Amino acid sequence: MEAKAEEFSNEYAADISSIKEAQERISPYVYKTPVLCSETLDSISGRNLYFKCECFQKGGAFKFRGACNAVFSLTDDEAANGVVTHSSGNHAAALSLAAKIRGIPAHIVVPKNAPKCKVENVVRYGGQVIWSEATLQSREEVARKVLEDTGAVLIHPYNDGRIISGQGTISLELLEQIPEIDTIIVPISGGGLISGIALAAKSLNPAIRIFAAEPKGADDAARSKEEGAIVILPETNTIADGLRASLGTLTWPVVRDLVDGVIVVEDKEIIEATRLCYETLKVAVEPSGAIGLAAVLSESFRNNPVWKDCKNVGIVLSGGNLDLDMLWESLKSTV
Repeated sequence: MEAKAEEFSNEYAADISSIKEAQERISPYVYKTPVLCSETLDSISGRNLYFKCECFQKGGAFKFRGACNAVFSLTDDEAANGVVTHSSGNHAAALSLAAKIRGIPAHIVVPKNAPKCKVENVVRYGGQVIWSEATLQSREEVARKVLEDTGAVLIHPYNDGRIISGQGTISLELLEQIPEIDTIIVPISGGGLISGIALAAKSLNPAIRIFAAEPKGADDAARSKEEGAIVILPETNTIADGLRASLGTLTWPVVRDLVDGVIVVEDKEIIEATRLCYETLKVAVEPSGAIGLAAVLSESFRNNPVWKDCKNVGIVLSGGNLDLDMLWESLKSTV
């Protein structure tokens, strides 16, 4: 297994060593999140499901792991002027919280269409909000100006080896908690989460299967896997606001090589999975976080004979920063 990990280290932005180092670095600050089970959901899916509850992580999402690793990887000189990022969601809050713990400024470029609850989290954790237009070009231009004005260090939401390594600590915990897991289903957006999870899990167990769960309205990862190159969509349309980013140059090689498949689901399936998480697991999960359950319950997964032996399935509930007003309106529209 270690030989396999060493092979990975020559190809990708992170490896099992950097992920284990991240686990040691961030352990004083992050929660070891619980794993929940449900006989009802097992019966519906026909499999044993294990829900890794990153919705209970500090900041309400897995993003705190990567942000914490990045912030505490900085030297004192590097950290002196703080950190900057552009993000519409959980990374913004996570970086604000990690910077607050270290006692350095966090400059957060936020698009004007960001969910209100996630912007409020940034402010709550002490991040300085700088507004941009909703386009990626505007976000990057504003962030570039902030970098010039402050001398802060850019911490990209996902295209950063420190971020990938931090997210990979989820695999170390999950496979320690439930060693019999043979499959992990992970939400995919920019790819930082699934890259870290895949690198760690396949180093520990090369036979394990890693699947990405993706909304139909933002299915760039599925298209990229089909094309063999990064596909950037001209626009996205999904209730899963945390899953609208495109793959990065550091995450794409891991997704290309180590992700066994992409399960694409409709928004109505995501909304139903969000409801099931609340009603059955008694856990409030944002749509982006519930998509793994939507994937395992989807017809495309359940009826694929190639995947029939995926019996013990880990599902990452990646975040719980839920805009209840938006969800309520979505639920009413499906009735």
